[in-house]
Formats: sequence, structure tokens, C-alpha cells
Amino acid sequence: MVTETAHTVQVLQGTPVVSGVAYGPALLARGDVPTEAIEAFGRGSYADADAALSAYERAAAAVADGFAAKASSVSGAAAEVLAASAGLARDKGLRSIVRKQLASGSSILSSLHTAVEHFAGLFTQMGGLMAERVTDLHDIERRITAHLIGVAEPGVPVPAVPSVLLARDLAPSDTALLDPALVLALVTELGGPTSHTAIIARQLGIPCVVGTVGLADVTEGALVLVDGTTGTIQIAPDPEKAAAAAEADAVERATLATWSGPAVTADGVSVKLLANVADVPTAQSAATAPVEGVGLFRTELSFLNRADEPSIEEQAAIYADVLAAFGEGRHVVARTLDAGSDKPIAFATHQGEENPALGVRGLRLSFDNPGLLDRQLDALAAAAASSGVETWVMAPMVATVAEASSFAEKVRSRGLRPGVMIEVPSAALQASRMLEVVDFLSIGTNDLTQYTMAADRMATDLAHLTDAWQPAVLQLVAMTAAAGVTARKPVGVCGEAAADPLLACVLVGLGITSLSMAPAAVRPVGAQLGRVTMADCRRAAEAALAAVDPEAARAAVREALG
Repeated sequence: MVTETAHTVQVLQGTPVVSGVAYGPALLARGDVPTEAIEAFGRGSYADADAALSAYERAAAAVADGFAAKASSVSGAAAEVLAASAGLARDKGLRSIVRKQLASGSSILSSLHTAVEHFAGLFTQMGGLMAERVTDLHDIERRITAHLIGVAEPGVPVPAVPSVLLARDLAPSDTALLDPALVLALVTELGGPTSHTAIIARQLGIPCVVGTVGLADVTEGALVLVDGTTGTIQIAPDPEKAAAAAEADAVERATLATWSGPAVTADGVSVKLLANVADVPTAQSAATAPVEGVGLFRTELSFLNRADEPSIEEQAAIYADVLAAFGEGRHVVARTLDAGSDKPIAFATHQGEENPALGVRGLRLSFDNPGLLDRQLDALAAAAASSGVETWVMAPMVATVAEASSFAEKVRSRGLRPGVMIEVPSAALQASRMLEVVDFLSIGTNDLTQYTMAADRMATDLAHLTDAWQPAVLQLVAMTAAAGVTARKPVGVCGEAAADPLLACVLVGLGITSLSMAPAAVRPVGAQLGRVTMADCRRAAEAALAAVDPEAARAAVREALG
């Protein structure tokens, strides 16, 4: 949506992802290989199809190695998406189609494009989380093409001065390496609030707006004001007012940086703030944040590149190091393998599913391979015993009470505390019965939103649906939280919604007892909760539930909280 203010300032509207205000020159990310270089290359000068295939293999390996090198320099969600991109660049299926096309007489660039489009079509048809990887495929095509024709890989230019980065879309590999000191804010035309780009922006603490129409008309260097709370981008605003708004936000952020916890509302109600971690480095970093433990330990991320299942001893050693980072007095919630869909693991994931997002993923992997879950639980129990850290264990993709009951029995038999994730609407609808068999619930708002609204996370024209502020999603959260209040058992949120300071007030008002998020989001959320009372939070929750759409819900909550 594009509007004009009274001062004829052009205003673009997108979906807010990370709050904050930024003002600076626009830096445009093109991300394409120069057309003239492609034309000059033509078909290339290869002796035969085998020589062309060898050139492809060298280029693909170089791209994969580049992703892997970048992954080793970062951690958490950034490392995860870079490792996944490296695996995709090395994919044997991609190579197979390139080989067949070359054998039929196609040029190497045409063969590469055909292979990429083949899998892009498949991923799009699969929908859900797999559709998100289409952006990765196109990024890989551009990078391999660059290596083949002998030019630098495309990507985000390094700003000469602190700038606002505008892009049609960004590959996760580009977003993961952004420097918050130089990139003041991130605005994209494509993507939704739960895309990989949005998740990494939260991890970096960069104000971010996605799903923004009209970015193509913004010129390089134009001064823009980005508001990550309202989702507005002003082009050429009043310089004094824009600079003042950005300065006020900088002062606010500086104040937030001093917040040291624990989280308590203005009238003394405690709320547990927890961290999302993926591996030992992210756990050690998160342990220094003002958190009371871990609300989501993504155990599968340590094994994405393993061809075979690690032994119980290998798993236990990794888990113990993660637990040890938090020591006694703080608990860690470990999620069992959430493999499948967008996180394929060679030793666990089913191949050839028509729709992996709705297929055999998460707990469902144990249905025909119970030993996979049993060995992981044995490893978690061993890690808990050796570290002395209180360990809770939850299963992803639970759809029935029978699944929850069976899982809880296995967990309790190992001396651990059982819970399940609420990601499937059926689980939210049966939250009360779930709590009869488990000790806690944790709401994964990313998947719950996707499955409730039947909308792909990467469908830009559906970004308004893949938004945790949707009233239908909040109704399911409210239902789940109410079940926890009745049962006097904890119900947390570990999805991206927990990192939104405004939405955090709504969640607490609904009865959520803990919020787990990227460490960078902890201080803004904690400080916001300290400014409101429990009564304020309840009014905010009522306002959000009564709204007709996410934009109206945000506005109503801002008004309710003053």
C-alpha cells in the first residue's frame, strides 16, 4: 500500500517484524549477475558435456564451501540456514538434472537454470516450509553462475555509511552476515513475518519490515525513515523530524540495553523470559543474557549435516555442554528432533513426500522408528544427570492426546519432565486434555500460524495471514493458556511471536507464563513488561482478540497500552 502524507511524503506499508526506528540513505540490494557478463560467456568453451559437468561441480563445490565457511563464523539461526544452503548447493539431485541437460546438448547455464526451476517448482507445490527454500535455490543459481562465468558472487553490497537496506528479497545467506553497525534497518518486498530473513533480523536486532509493496520505485541514496513497530517506510521525510525520531529510538535502545531482569510487570507479576538456542556456542552466548533458562533447545540443528545417526554418547556430550552453560538454578527445555520438512536430516527424514510440511516430521518420525526417539531421550537423560541441570523435554508436531501420553510415559521413565509443543490446531483445541498427561505446553507460533491460516510462510501476497497477530491464532493461544491456568501448569510461547514486545504484553494478558526468544530480543521484551500492569496486559489481550485483522490488532493494543 502506498499513501501520501500532508507533506507529500511517500509512505510505503509493510508487515512489521522487528521494532525500532531507523533513518538513513537507501542501499539497494540487486543480487543479480551482470547481464553483459552472461552474454559474453555464451555457452562457454568446454570440450564436451563431461568437461562442462566438471566445471559445474567445481562451481557448486565453491559455492557450498563458501556457505560452510560463513556458517562456521556465526551461530544459531544464521548458522542453520547457511548450513542448509551448503547442503542444497551440493545436492545430488540438482547435479543429476544438470548432467542430463548437458548430455542432451543444452548449454551449462541453461542446464543449471532448468535444474533449479525443476526443484523450485517442486518446492512451491509442496508449500509450507519447503516453499521458503525457493529463495535459497535462486540464490545458489546466481552464485554458481557467477563462478562459471568468472565474476564475483552477487550479494548485499557493503555500505560505505550506515544505511537502510532495501531488497526485493534476501537469501538467508545474505541476511545472516549483515553488520548491524552498518545496516540500520532491513526492508524487503517479499517474505513474511516468519521467514528465515525475519528470524535472522530478530536475532541481529535490526529493525525489519517485510512484504512491502513499492520498493522498486525507491532510488539509491534516497533518505528513508523505517518504523519497525508500525511497518511504515517514509521516503524523503522531514529531515529534522526523522532525525529526531531516530535519535529518540536510539536513546530508548540504550535504556533497554541496561535492563538486567528478571521480568516483572509494573504491579509485581513475574514472567519467565527464556532463550532459544541451537548449539553449544548459542547456549554459551545466551547464558550471559538476563534469562531464567532455555525455552527451546533445537536439538536437531547439531546434526543437520550428519549422514548417520550419532551415538547416544555423542548426543549426550553435546547436550551436556548446552545444559552446562546454564548451570544449576536455571532449567533447559529441549525439543526432540524436529526433522523433516525444511530441516531434512539424512538418518531420519522420509524421502519423496508430496507435502513434507504436512508429512512425517517431528514426533511422527518415531512412529516407524521408535529407537530414534528412545536413543535421544537416553542421551538427554545422561546429559541431565552429568550436568545437574533441570531438564524438561518436549515433542514437536503432536496432534493427539494419545501421542502426548505415549511421549510423556517415555520421558518420565527417564526422570525428565515431559511436555508437548502446540503447533497443530488440534493440539490447541485439546489443550486441557493434553495437560492431563503432560507437565507443560509450549506454543510454537510459527507453525501454529501457518497451519491455522493455511498459508505458506513465503507467500508474499499472504503475508498478512502468516502473522501471529491474526485473531484466529490468538484465539487458539488464548484457549491453550486458559487450559494452563485451569490445570495450574505452565504454558509458554517459544515461537517468533515471543520476541515482539507489544505482542508479549498480549500473550501475558492471555495467561502465558513464559516467553522464549532470541537473546537479542530479551531486554526490549523485559523492559516493556516492566512498564505495564497485569490489568494493562489483559486489556491489551481483549483488544487484540476483538480486532478484525493484524493491523487493527496492533493499533488497538498500542491504544490500550497508551
